[in-house]
Amino acid sequence: MSTERIQITPSVLTWARERAGLSVEDACQTFKKIEAWEAGASFPTYPQLEKLAEEFKLPVAVFFFPAPPDIPPISESFRTLPDQQFSEIPRRVRFLLRKAKALQINLAELTGEKNPAPRLITHDLTFPVNVEIGKMAGVVREYLGVSLEEQVRWASVEDALEGWRKSLNNSGIFVFKDAFKSDNYSGFCIYEEMFPIIYVNNSAAKTRQIFTLFHELAHLLFHTSGIDAENDEFIETLHGDARRIEIICNRFAAEFLAPEDAFEAAFAGQPPTEATAEVLASRFHVSRESIFRKFLNRGLIDEDTYRRAAARWKRQRNGGTGGNYYWTKIAYLGPEYITLALSQYYKNKIDDIQLAEYLDTKQKNISKLEDYFARRGV
Repeated sequence: MSTERIQITPSVLTWARERAGLSVEDACQTFKKIEAWEAGASFPTYPQLEKLAEEFKLPVAVFFFPAPPDIPPISESFRTLPDQQFSEIPRRVRFLLRKAKALQINLAELTGEKNPAPRLITHDLTFPVNVEIGKMAGVVREYLGVSLEEQVRWASVEDALEGWRKSLNNSGIFVFKDAFKSDNYSGFCIYEEMFPIIYVNNSAAKTRQIFTLFHELAHLLFHTSGIDAENDEFIETLHGDARRIEIICNRFAAEFLAPEDAFEAAFAGQPPTEATAEVLASRFHVSRESIFRKFLNRGLIDEDTYRRAAARWKRQRNGGTGGNYYWTKIAYLGPEYITLALSQYYKNKIDDIQLAEYLDTKQKNISKLEDYFARRGV
């Protein structure tokens, strides 16, 4: 391992750490000498510099800039979120927010700054904040081209999740996944004019992932970034349009996935029990909690009944086991993004080092990742 010290700009390192939302004490957990590096009293080795770049989701070259670049902090992408709420976001989720911004930059580089989808839903559809939710859901469903009949025909919730992800990608929105390592955060979205993206917590139940897709889609349609947190008490601290949009996002996702008319027809003549919730949830590929919430909103069950069932269902969920690295990487990045990176590589527009950076993996893994990717449809 190389021990040669690489001279970087100390102020840029400080900027990178602060942009990542880390104190010196936090950063010292991973980089024991970062305080000396920021003071210019010492410098990292190249392997340490690569680890800094990976941790802060920045290109290595940034650390050689003569001064910190004029890039706004990630918090500015979430203007509707209260400062207190944003400050409580766990370090792992903050890391993924930075990773998402890096992926937006990757997409711009890989596509010549032009979204490869034939159309972009965030350009084509606009809604006022006083929109009637049912009407909004109908317009979006027609745009995505997935009828309710097709939705209920999907064989499983896994098929539904992949079907919705594909329909969003075809409409110009890239969906990425990762393990958030926090049950309280289901996903987030970052609005950008050409490359709006949604990031989903792969550890959440698949029905919750589907709900998150449409909660975040609503945010993007209002040209705002957002975070889908299980505890949404912060909504009460919002004001004006910010509060209205957050409420709309939840109502839109619920209405889109289980439209009121279709729900009433499927529910007719059945008791508001957990068994009924199970049947209806399976039909629409949504969570049992969302169906029980509909019972609650209709006054068919009380708040205590709803909370007890929701808490029990949450305890029943099992986390993933990690699985195969390559299949997981493909699931996280998505076939559309990987195809973009590989196509540039096959055209000799990027080399294997750049390809590894775009795919967030090591060079030694590229060949095997290509093999798994080629086999995914077999």
